[in-house]
Amino acid sequence: MSSAEAGQVTGTQDKDYNIIWFVESCLSNALRMEGYTKDAERAGDNELAEFFRRAQAASQKGADEGKQLLKQRLGS
Repeated sequence: MSSAEAGQVTGTQDKDYNIIWFVESCLSNALRMEGYTKDAERAGDNELAEFFRRAQAASQKGADEGKQLLKQRLGS
């Protein structure tokens, strides 16, 4: 994909697509952190489990903020 693509090919402006991508990445990461947390808990490593919980919360917050921004910008 050309770095100059600004929506002519995809029908979505790069800036909007970037928000969509960011939200999807945050949500995917939040799901991944759930698994990592469970692995740490099974291993009895509470410090690591808490680390992954904080990372999951940060990803969820990023997704929520991105969804709100996207909603505002798309006028929904």
